[in-house]
Amino acid sequence: MDRFSLLLVILGAINWGLIAIFQFDLIGYVFGGQGAVISRVIYGLIALAGLWCISLLFRDHDRDRDVVRD
Repeated sequence: MDRFSLLLVILGAINWGLIAIFQFDLIGYVFGGQGAVISRVIYGLIALAGLWCISLLFRDHDRDRDVVRD
C-alpha cells in the first residue's frame, strides 16, 4: 500500500509540475478532461494517497526493518 500510494503521489506531483510549467493537465488529457468521471476518480485516489503518505512521516522505520528481517 505504501509503494502504491507513493507512486500515485509522484504521478500527482508530475501532473502539478506540468500544469505549473506548461499549463498542461496530463491526467485530464489522457482521461477525457478534468470533469470526466474517471479523471475525478484518479484525482481522488491521488488525494487519498497523499493523505496515506502523511503516515510515512510518523512511522518508526527502524522497527519496520527489524520486523521484515525476522
